Amino acid sequence: MQGRLRSFFIIVFIILICACKQNEVRQIPVSAFFKTPERSYFKISPDGKYISYLKPYKDKQNIYIQSLVTGAEQMATGFTDYSVRDYTWTFNNQIVFTQDIIAVDEFKIYTLDVATLKVKSLLNLEKARIRILNRNRQQPDIITVAMNKRDPVNFDVFRLNVKTGELKPYLINPGNITKWYPDADGSIRLVKVSDGVNETILYRTNDKRQFRPIIKNNFNDRVEPIAFTGVSNNFYALSNVNRDKTALIEISAETGKQQKVVYASDKADILDVNYSKVKRRLELVTWEEAKPQKHFLDADMEKVYSTLAAKIKGTQIDIVDRDSAENKFVIVSSTDKNPGSYYLYERSSNKLKKLADINPDIQPAELCDMQPVSFKASDGMLINGYLTIPKGKEKRNLPVVVMPHDGIWGRDSWDYDAEVQFLANRGYAVFQVNFRGSAGYGKAFRTAGFKQVGGKIQQDITDGVKWLIANKIANPKKIAIFGGSFGGFSALYGVSFHPEMYNCAIVKYGLINFFTYLKDAPPFFKPYLKMNYEMVGNPETEADQLRAISPVFHTDKIKSPLLIFQGAKDPRANISELNQFVRELKKRNVPVTYRLKENERAYFKSDHNRMEMYAEIDSFLSANMQVKP
Repeated sequence: MQGRLRSFFIIVFIILICACKQNEVRQIPVSAFFKTPERSYFKISPDGKYISYLKPYKDKQNIYIQSLVTGAEQMATGFTDYSVRDYTWTFNNQIVFTQDIIAVDEFKIYTLDVATLKVKSLLNLEKARIRILNRNRQQPDIITVAMNKRDPVNFDVFRLNVKTGELKPYLINPGNITKWYPDADGSIRLVKVSDGVNETILYRTNDKRQFRPIIKNNFNDRVEPIAFTGVSNNFYALSNVNRDKTALIEISAETGKQQKVVYASDKADILDVNYSKVKRRLELVTWEEAKPQKHFLDADMEKVYSTLAAKIKGTQIDIVDRDSAENKFVIVSSTDKNPGSYYLYERSSNKLKKLADINPDIQPAELCDMQPVSFKASDGMLINGYLTIPKGKEKRNLPVVVMPHDGIWGRDSWDYDAEVQFLANRGYAVFQVNFRGSAGYGKAFRTAGFKQVGGKIQQDITDGVKWLIANKIANPKKIAIFGGSFGGFSALYGVSFHPEMYNCAIVKYGLINFFTYLKDAPPFFKPYLKMNYEMVGNPETEADQLRAISPVFHTDKIKSPLLIFQGAKDPRANISELNQFVRELKKRNVPVTYRLKENERAYFKSDHNRMEMYAEIDSFLSANMQVKP
């Protein structure tokens, strides 16, 4: 009898050991989450004969090209100093690309001839910026670009010959134009001007006519042109004029009057519109509820997506590029637990070929569900967000990392986020709050965030943490806060004004002083300053309020351990002020670790610097939250 009992207990013990082993979560290496993808930013040539992509070479991103006829792949650029920053195909099988020379704050523009793989320097822009507005099918050697070379405050529009490098002025900015809208042929017939608070859309019938105003709005009302309809000079636009949720509408360019609503959702703002410049028709609109949503406006495109959904099951699917014939498409698919994969789809043959996994080291089965959540703020406003629970853990008494999003007027979305999954893999619940002012929830929700930085915006985050505690999801003794830019401000604000709530804070390129943030804004940001005064605060008339919320003036309130990361070439950072801020904290014996990285802007591009940063975040949280790795 004793022998049978002993055998029974041994079997039970073995079963328990096996069950524990099955519940163990593998700690995924930092490098698996944050390394530069082996291949990314896939694009297709307009003639459909080539696929291009970026791939690291000696720690720098370079352009590679694959022939879809022969299958041959080759490295097209071989930079070892600075990565290729962005690139686009032209209609004559040239690739135009840029480099950000961080050390001297210079942008370089090159052209790559695909047939010969010869790289030619087109422009060097010292302390200036450039963006490509349009490529021209009728004039394949010409692209339309906007740049602030003449005046750092204002962007002018030029026609750039990608073969000769000739740059011809097309539209010189009189001083108040903030956006240009080329039509499908490359002609600019709509522009937006602003005095910083009020916006006006101007229209002209062709290049020989003068622009005339057709729509005037306060910045609270949005009209964002998309494309001309091809009928009676009407154009499509995203607009929230006389409505709360942004809708896709049709407007008469002659009168500026709304003609009809093309599509609207009563639940959220329409955020994006897909438009075919080849067929000159709307394809679909997208918006965000708890998860991304699509509505199709074109039967052919709906059929393409339905076919793809049957082939790539259970993922979010988006077309990111296509050839001129709209026969070959570059597809990306992803989920909240899958960084995604690139595919090439050929409509005529109905063939789908995988091009690359964005991060093959990540196994979705090992990662965690990003769960939409909502709660009531202390003033009754409904606030939405996302909660990611560590795999194998109950939704109870968890260590939590709060991650406020980095743009005041941006948002968090349901998608793959390497930082979220990294932290969840380490055993932390991750809480993301779309506080009032966040994008996508309508005009009333956005304007509810005006003048509430350091007020109700921060209270929404605090109320969210209290909601986690009240529902026994969070361990109240193990809560950290982590963010970049405005998220970094929110982290510092949290440990300054709610020191009892947070064990520690992690700050990347954090905003520490609203005075210098507004005063030291890059020249091209100047047209938006008045709008920021209306939305955040005026440093001249509301100095007391900005001083009351800026962390730089409250080093005496901070006691919690801090980990701060900053790129020395970040154009929005005042490095000397940040250095002084850190010195003051150390003088007050605040446990602060400060990592200033040379030759980096806000986001660390170097794999080495990035890996070092997240390894240190891992150790910092483990030490201060007392969570075993």
